[in-house]
Amino acid sequence: MAKQVPGGPTVMRLILGRQLQALREKAGLSHEQAADAIYTSAWTIRRMEKAEVGLKLNYVKSLLLAYGITDVREIDAFLDLAREANKPGWWHSYADVLPSWFRVFPGLEQAAELIRGYEPHCVPGLLQTEDYAHALTIAGYPDALAEETSRRVAVRMARQQILTRPDPPQLWEVIDETVLRRLAGSPAVMRGQLTRLIEAAGTPNITLQVLPFAAGPHPAMYGMFHLLRFPAAELPDIVYGENMTSAFYLDKPHEVAAYAQALDRLSTRAAPADKTVKILREIRKEY
Repeated sequence: MAKQVPGGPTVMRLILGRQLQALREKAGLSHEQAADAIYTSAWTIRRMEKAEVGLKLNYVKSLLLAYGITDVREIDAFLDLAREANKPGWWHSYADVLPSWFRVFPGLEQAAELIRGYEPHCVPGLLQTEDYAHALTIAGYPDALAEETSRRVAVRMARQQILTRPDPPQLWEVIDETVLRRLAGSPAVMRGQLTRLIEAAGTPNITLQVLPFAAGPHPAMYGMFHLLRFPAAELPDIVYGENMTSAFYLDKPHEVAAYAQALDRLSTRAAPADKTVKILREIRKEY
């Protein structure tokens, strides 16, 4: 039933949640009936299945029994994985400066084997320089204390370590030309940021494309989003997007397909990846 999978606690919790859902459905129970079996609410069952909360071991054990799982070894194995899934990721030490809706994303990012995204407003977080990230953070949180600003920048820099680990994900970003021409901090900060992007474009696991103004209207004009793919077969592709006060996580096949199609169209309308460095160098001269 349950087995060890790569990807860290976030992905483990997602997979276990999906397995609990599959077991509930196989047992023919609704959320309400499952909740009644363990004296909790249907809302709690839904949140467990969506990995929005930690997996309370007594709840998990009672649910497994309610779903007809009576083999002690199977139950113990599931509970062992639940314990692993409940361990906090490194980013939880920054919980004081991370919005609640963002706290799942670093774990997904860390576990992904492919990250594709479109950024119309700023350089993707995984490719930001410290100075650029600092300028954005001050703009986004103008009333924050200096220590809070430093911690927000620190967690963004820490996220970037996935790009230089032994098994880095493939990162493919389409960046709107507006991003490269919007001054953040100072001209010197922008020069440094563009240099960072030029270096990144020469990295084997990173593909960068610039979507020029001339591309005109396109199917992804609603805002930033990223599509993440994982090596764990049990986990579907997930689309992540955010606005000022919240984020969304989508995994329904038809929704993910719509975003994947938008990325494909953006990629064909953007300048070819082999032209990226030339474009970045030309824009850098303007600073």
